[in-house]
Amino acid sequence: MDLFEKLLTDRGPLGKHARLMHNYFTFPKLQGEIGPRMMFHGKERIVWSLNDYLGLANHPEVRKVDAQSAEDWGLAYPMGSRMMSGNSVEHEQLEQELSDFVGKEATFLLNYGYQGIMSAIDALVDRRDVIVYDAESHACIVDGVRLHQGKRFVFKHNDIENCERQLRRASELVKETGGAILVITEGVFGMGGDQGKLREIVALKERYNFRLLVDDAHGFGTMGKTGAGTGEEQGVQEEIDIYFSTFAKSMASIGAFISSDKQVIEYLQYNMRSQIFAKSLPMPIVIGNLKRLELLRSQPQLKANLWKNVRMLQDGLRERGFDLGGTNSCVTPVYLTGTIPEASKLIIDMRESYAIFCSAVMYPVIPKGQMLLRLIPTAAHTERDIRETLDAFSTVSKKLRDGEYATELPVNVPMA
Repeated sequence: MDLFEKLLTDRGPLGKHARLMHNYFTFPKLQGEIGPRMMFHGKERIVWSLNDYLGLANHPEVRKVDAQSAEDWGLAYPMGSRMMSGNSVEHEQLEQELSDFVGKEATFLLNYGYQGIMSAIDALVDRRDVIVYDAESHACIVDGVRLHQGKRFVFKHNDIENCERQLRRASELVKETGGAILVITEGVFGMGGDQGKLREIVALKERYNFRLLVDDAHGFGTMGKTGAGTGEEQGVQEEIDIYFSTFAKSMASIGAFISSDKQVIEYLQYNMRSQIFAKSLPMPIVIGNLKRLELLRSQPQLKANLWKNVRMLQDGLRERGFDLGGTNSCVTPVYLTGTIPEASKLIIDMRESYAIFCSAVMYPVIPKGQMLLRLIPTAAHTERDIRETLDAFSTVSKKLRDGEYATELPVNVPMA
C-alpha cells in the first residue's frame, strides 16, 4: 500500500471527524487580545479555555518587557544549542531563580513542556529500570513512557493501594535486572482537576526504593502558599526528587523547566537529546519569563484573585447542582450525561446562543454516555463573566435534561 493511501484510508480517531469539526470544535480561531472575552466567528465570547491562570498574558509590565526584549535582541539570539553556542547569563539566571523558588539545587531550561518531559524520561531511565506511573497521566508522560525500553507498570488513578502493588512488582523485577524505579505522577491532573496524592506516594519511600518525578504544569503558580506548586501545597516539596513544570500556563509563555539535585540536572544537561540538539530558547522568551517569575513571586494578589474566581465559579456550579468530580484545584470540570451528538449540540448552543466558549471532552477520553465541559478560571475573569456563565450552564443543562439536544437545533453554525 502507498503511504499516503494508508493515511487517507485511516485518518485516525480524531482525523476522521476533521471535515465536520475543523475551525469550530477543533482548531478554533479565538481572535483579539488574550483575555476572558475574545472574538470567535465574529462574536464576542466569554472564554474558559485559556490556561492564563494569573492573567499575565496582558499584564502591562509583561507586555512592556516582551516588546523591549524583542527590540533589543530579536528572536535569533542566541544561535545554536545551549551546549554548543546558545548559552547566556540570562538563561542561567532564570534557572537559578527557578531553583530558588521551587526549593531545588539546580534547574535546566527546556524548549517545550511536551517534548521536554518526554526527553527527560528517556534520559533518566534505561532498559534495566522500571517506571511506575498514574493511569491518568498526561499524554506527554504516556509518550515518554512509550520511549522506555524497559518494563513499566501503571497504577489506577490516585489509588495508593494499587500504586504500592505496582511498586512491589517493580521491586521484585529490579532485583533481577539490577535497575532502579522511577515513579511518575502529576501535581494537578489537568482534566479532572484533582491533585496527585504526593504525600501518600512520598510515604511509600519508607518501604520501597524509588525516585519520584512530578509534572506540576497546572500546579506551578497556582498551588501552595507562595505558588511554588502542589508539593508546597501538600508539604512534600523537598521529597519530590524531580520537579517539572511548563511556562505555558501560569507564566503565559512558552518553554519549561526541570529541577532536581545539582548532579541530576548536570546529567540531564549532557544526556537530554531534545535539548542537546535543539536551538536554545530565544532571549526575549527568557527575559520575558524572568519578568513573569518576578511578578509571580512579588504580586501575591494575582494568585489571590485567581482563587477568588475559582471559589466563586466552583461554589456557584455546585450550588446549582452540577457535578465537579473530585477537583481540588483551579481546573473546573463539569460532568453531564448525554450522547456525543447531544454534547456537540450543547456546545454549539452554548457558544452561539449564550456566548460561552469552553472545551468539551467526550468518549473515548471519558466513558460513553458522559460529557465533560472543562472551565479554566483565571485572575482576569470578572464577577460578571462568572454570573453569565453560571446562568448559561443552568439553562443548557435544563435543555439537555428536557431532551432538546436530542433533536436538531435551530442554530446556523459558521463552520468555515
